[in-house]
Amino acid sequence: MAPVPNDLRPVVISGPSGVGKGTLYKLLLERHPSIFATSVSHTTRDPRPGETRDVDYYYITMAEFEKMIEEKAFVENAKFGGNRYGTSKRTIGELTASGKVVVLDIEMEGVKQIKNSHIEARYVFIAPPSMPVLEKRLRGRGTEKEESIQKRLAQARLELEYSETPGAHDLIIVNDDLETAYTELEQFVFKKTQEQDAKDEGAASVSVED
Repeated sequence: MAPVPNDLRPVVISGPSGVGKGTLYKLLLERHPSIFATSVSHTTRDPRPGETRDVDYYYITMAEFEKMIEEKAFVENAKFGGNRYGTSKRTIGELTASGKVVVLDIEMEGVKQIKNSHIEARYVFIAPPSMPVLEKRLRGRGTEKEESIQKRLAQARLELEYSETPGAHDLIIVNDDLETAYTELEQFVFKKTQEQDAKDEGAASVSVED
């Protein structure tokens, strides 16, 4: 039985497009549905095949998105590939208040914005084994045009460079084998809650002694 989390800080998972970060965070949600939840993001792009409205994303117009920015409704928002993405402050707040640990799949610029916001979070970066492997994964999707692939690869190089910044992330996981990468992610998340348990027990002991 999984421990009840005392650390309710959101877990921010980032990494280049095609690295498998979405798969990893979905596994975390599927295997521990009573503990973790995802904040559905807003985006101005069209749904991809297999995606569901209000489940994968809230699909809105550019005008609606700009209005939300003006209202400071996002904890982070970013523009990529001509489209915009944003995470609602309200959604995160409601989920955390309900006792859930929010898991976010965020791009690099969004990570920077969250770091500059009032929200405390834990940061995990998912890296590819190599750039050639990442390119192979992107081409394997069969949904990207050459121009799009090149843009994503250029962005990936920037994200990998940022990941080397001291303190940018609490953990970097190389996703070579999915289950191995997932185990690293799970151990990191639950290690935090176990450390908090130890702190709480220590505090209780001090109180009794006093």
